[in-house]
Amino acid sequence: MPMPALFHPGVRRTLSLATATVVALVALAGCSVWDGATKFADPYKTDIVQGNFVSKEQVDALQAGMSRLQVRDILGTPLLTSIFHADRWDYIFTLERRKVESQKYRLTVYFNGDALDRFDGDTMPTEAEFVSNLDAVRSVRKAPVLEASEESLSKFPASTPASLPQPLPPAGDSYPPLESPAL
Repeated sequence: MPMPALFHPGVRRTLSLATATVVALVALAGCSVWDGATKFADPYKTDIVQGNFVSKEQVDALQAGMSRLQVRDILGTPLLTSIFHADRWDYIFTLERRKVESQKYRLTVYFNGDALDRFDGDTMPTEAEFVSNLDAVRSVRKAPVLEASEESLSKFPASTPASLPQPLPPAGDSYPPLESPAL
């Protein structure tokens, strides 16, 4: 008895190749549809702040010869200290917000014993520049107008003194005993 054409090995191979192609095209189409959907309904993503922000004013206050304690008082506790590099402190700050390029700043402080030897890193923004950069990104939304016209207020029943809650009577001077009397 001859084999039906559908079960012929050549036909099965062609069908499996066609099926794989269709599945791949559907998957790719699904990715592009999903990408478009995420642009429309952008989920909320919280800001991610990591590390120590060091301002230009703080860097300007550093002077060679300062003790570790003085440097810590100015810059704060370093984000990274290493037992392998005991004379080096790293201050790293990153701020990631949606729809904005990440901000990354790095400052490395080197000590010679207990005294500040040198420091290097990125050019730090001033505190005012950093704050203005944060405020510039926030979307400014207008507050809704909060007005009530006489017409809109007339839809609500007028309150009368009888419909308002009555104040509680004043508390008496005598209170119940805290403990039950001894038997």
